[in-house]
Amino acid sequence: MAHPKRKISKSRRDKRRTHYKAEAPTLFTCKTTGAVHLPHHAYNVDGNLYYNGKLVIENTSIA
Repeated sequence: MAHPKRKISKSRRDKRRTHYKAEAPTLFTCKTTGAVHLPHHAYNVDGNLYYNGKLVIENTSIA
């Protein structure tokens, strides 16, 4: 197993970790339904499945 030859200081370690941060996901609003969703993902509106503003699968549940 690999072991460090010298101790890495806290400042050096933290410099490397500065790029690890949480980012809010980019969301889009559909022009057809007005639903907020992730880009390039299918999304549900009232049980119907939409993708790219078009109805893909219609809800056909039997009551």
